[in-house]
Amino acid sequence: MRPYPCNSPEAAGRVLALALMADGDLSSVELSRLEELQAHTQLGLRRPTWHQVLHEFCADLLQARRRSWDDPCRIDPLTLSQLLAEVDDPALRENVLALCLEAVEADHVVTDGEWLVLSAAVEQWGMHRHMLAQAEPA
Repeated sequence: MRPYPCNSPEAAGRVLALALMADGDLSSVELSRLEELQAHTQLGLRRPTWHQVLHEFCADLLQARRRSWDDPCRIDPLTLSQLLAEVDDPALRENVLALCLEAVEADHVVTDGEWLVLSAAVEQWGMHRHMLAQAEPA
C-alpha cells in the first residue's frame, strides 16, 4: 500500500475506502449515502481527490494480493493495522468511524468483512466507549 502522511485527508479517505470495499462490492447505495453527507468535504478532500484515493486503494489491493473475484475483499491484519495507524487524531478518528458506519449501514446489511474493519477500528482506536454512547437509546 502506498503511504500517506499521518492524519492526512488521503489517509482518512483510504480508511473509508477500506470500509466501502470490505465486502468486495463498491455499492452504489453506500457511495450515494457518502455523497449525500459530502463525506469527501468532511475529510478535507475535493471530489476528484476522493475518487483518486478510492481508485488508488483498489489498485493497491490488486497489486498486494492475487485473489478470486468472487472472494470478498480481504486485507491482512498487519496491513489493516497500518492503515488504521495512519489516523491517530481523536477527532478525525471519530469522524472517519462515523462516516464508515453511515456507509456500511446505507444498504441495511453489515457484512462480515465490513464488521471486521469496523471492529478493528474501534479496537485499535480505543473507541469502545464512543460506540456504546452512540448505541444508547434516546
